Amino acid sequence: MMAKFGLSCAMAALLWCSAGTAAHAVTAEVARACNAQVAKAFPPRQVGNPAAGSAKGNAKAQREFFAQCVARDGKMDGDPAPGDEKK
Repeated sequence: MMAKFGLSCAMAALLWCSAGTAAHAVTAEVARACNAQVAKAFPPRQVGNPAAGSAKGNAKAQREFFAQCVARDGKMDGDPAPGDEKK
């Protein structure tokens, strides 16, 4: 029984350590910059009421925009907001 416990602890430690290396940590500055970019690109329908939703796009589009912003280290100023592309 002690061998099973030791083996399971070793496996858990191995999984925990390997999971931490795959993720990229987002700095607070990048998160703040991207949050501001999302607010600018997706203005609310009614100011001060988050339940009213966004005037442009949906939650999935906002998450994708935030993920792109994080991937670019918060530099999204030159890009048009989703849905604003000129065709």
